[in-house]
Amino acid sequence: MFSVLRLVAGVSVACLPLTACSPLTSSAELQTVPAHTVSKATVMAEPAGPGRVAPAQRVIVTAKDGQLASVTVTGPKGLAVPGSYSADGATWTADQPTLDYSSTYSVAATAVDARGVPVSTQVTFTTAKPEKVFSAWISPQQGSVVGMGMPITVGFDRDIAVEDRAVIEHALVVRTSAPMVGAWSWTGPRDVRFRPVNYWPGNSQVQVQANLTGVQIAGGVMGAGNVAANFAIGPAMLTKVDALTHQAQVFRDGALIRTIPVTTGKPGFDTRSGTVVISTKEPVRIMDAATGGTDTTDPEYYRIEVHWAMRITSSGEFLHAAPWSVYAQGKRNVSHGCVGMGTDNAQWLFDRSNVGDVVEISGTPSTQDLGNGITVWMNTWDQWLADSATGAVTTAPLDSNIPPVAIPTPAA
Repeated sequence: MFSVLRLVAGVSVACLPLTACSPLTSSAELQTVPAHTVSKATVMAEPAGPGRVAPAQRVIVTAKDGQLASVTVTGPKGLAVPGSYSADGATWTADQPTLDYSSTYSVAATAVDARGVPVSTQVTFTTAKPEKVFSAWISPQQGSVVGMGMPITVGFDRDIAVEDRAVIEHALVVRTSAPMVGAWSWTGPRDVRFRPVNYWPGNSQVQVQANLTGVQIAGGVMGAGNVAANFAIGPAMLTKVDALTHQAQVFRDGALIRTIPVTTGKPGFDTRSGTVVISTKEPVRIMDAATGGTDTTDPEYYRIEVHWAMRITSSGEFLHAAPWSVYAQGKRNVSHGCVGMGTDNAQWLFDRSNVGDVVEISGTPSTQDLGNGITVWMNTWDQWLADSATGAVTTAPLDSNIPPVAIPTPAA
């Protein structure tokens, strides 16, 4: 402990000139006096008891009239809770904005005042368990490699009311190889999607975190837990189908790599123009016109096995091999709405395409319907933002602790 020295004199000491110096009487002595032991600083930790605390809050430690010297926070299983100090050293804030359910946390913190006198506090609290929860899922799935047109989808097992959508969006974090502007947009009460302003850059990484632990929506319902997924964007594949020239141009990373003769929908079965995204890939598929409402007695009815089929609409439009229409490919439109091509070209395109690759169709009298497949690119940016609760955001940097998803080398 700090101490100071103090001189105590009972009688003054005098010296006469030209004579020996000797005290008449003296009680001079040295004494130690304790320094100030009470710090002027105070330190507080939140949340704190009594009772179980709500998990929808962040651990914050604050020093008043001083600076924090050390903060240690431990959570479930004794694991350290990471956090950071403010620039003035007066506040420590946990990185995680919420707490785990039914878990005990301990906070040990020390602050010092301007004289260096310390003061410490220790706090232990336990979080409550919610009575009702909601869950979420993420697409694309963990480890996927998808095309540059694939949006992120977060789905929920309960309806999310309009007034709760902002808090949900704030809990969703998108991290990318390079910063880009994007936005969440609601397509229904249980479905929110994220897309950038433009297509994802090819050969890049995306990490998605839905930090829903502690997030509360109407009726006291809380997020069941956090979910995350990391995926990769493959080569930037774009197929441009022109129904007027009967050609499909295939671009990879901006370079034209093949031009394919095609046929599209004939009058009355017009292929829809617009920007769509490949949603499934099937080496073999049975196509039955009855699924589109054509009666089996109708002359236009068909049931046929097709190869190298890639779906682009929910209503049944595909890119696929159509050896029966080779005579028309590159010349005229004879299909029932699909984009048909020769078998070799269809397999070539199938082998080089990912779910999520973009197909831009032009030159037909019909326009693609919103929601008929993955149609997020049919919205203008302003239309996309109109259904967002929080507006445009810039993606965060990748978490370097998460290994990247391997992107296979594309075929030549």
